[in-house]
Amino acid sequence: MVTENIIRPTSGWFPLTVNLGLILVAAPACFVLMGMSTPDNLGPFLLGLIGGAASLIVGFIMGFGYLAIPPNHARVLLLFGKYVGTIRESGFFWVNPFYSKQPISLRVRNFETGSRSIPESKDAQGQVVQAKARSSGKASKVNDRDGNPIDITAVVVWKVVNTAEAFFEVDDYEDFVAVQSEAALRNLATRHPYDSEDHEVSLRGNTQEVCQQLQHDIQERLEKAGVQIIEARISHLAYAQEIAAAMLQRQQASAVVAARAKIVEGAVGMVQMALDHLSRDKIVELDDERRAHMVSNLLVVLCSDRHTQPVVNTGSLY
Repeated sequence: MVTENIIRPTSGWFPLTVNLGLILVAAPACFVLMGMSTPDNLGPFLLGLIGGAASLIVGFIMGFGYLAIPPNHARVLLLFGKYVGTIRESGFFWVNPFYSKQPISLRVRNFETGSRSIPESKDAQGQVVQAKARSSGKASKVNDRDGNPIDITAVVVWKVVNTAEAFFEVDDYEDFVAVQSEAALRNLATRHPYDSEDHEVSLRGNTQEVCQQLQHDIQERLEKAGVQIIEARISHLAYAQEIAAAMLQRQQASAVVAARAKIVEGAVGMVQMALDHLSRDKIVELDDERRAHMVSNLLVVLCSDRHTQPVVNTGSLY
């Protein structure tokens, strides 16, 4: 495993002054010295020739050592293929001109699983026709723990925290993050049911806990890539189209059963209260048969989903 080495480079302003001095002052002075030579004395000519050529060559080589780093960016330095270190500071610097300087972004980035990266395209003249972009996310179809096909999508927020691992431990760290996040999401969906009625963890009912598990699973897969997962949350969750209608009917049936159970529970309480009130105030004495008949009528009235039509008994009680 490659260990990140943070480098504090030299400010580029003093080397820039030296560089300009070599090219604009030392080299012309050497050529002036060459003009002062005579056929009998070629020393100044040789000295000016060597000095002017050396000044131009050194100034030209020094020009390759400058680099400007914007905020939240870094440069990975290589010397003939060997990792030297990483510059994380922003500013204008000068380093060894023979260093290979690879840029890398430290900004926070996000993407939606199921999306694909569209590379930059150029025409024959080298002009950018289409900038690099990312398509919208396509829901991943996967079976939950109960075997029901569902469509699920997640949004992952991440950033690079170890430039050496991001560059050298994986081939393409951006693609690695996308693929491993997709795999972690599919694995998470197979461990939990879409919905649950016995208070176990479900994808729909325990969103916060499921998102924390997803973040942990993705971070565990990306440890070797030098990437930190800041947030991972489910952005889309639904039954697959082929079973969506059937599952909707099941949910509607469950809602109807729950509503009816609540209605019956309230109706039984109201009937009990009515019987106790009649018995306590001695409004009417009812035998078991009449009591059962009254309970039946009250339950029909209270539990019916339509308005009842009252029938007035004008005869005797018996």
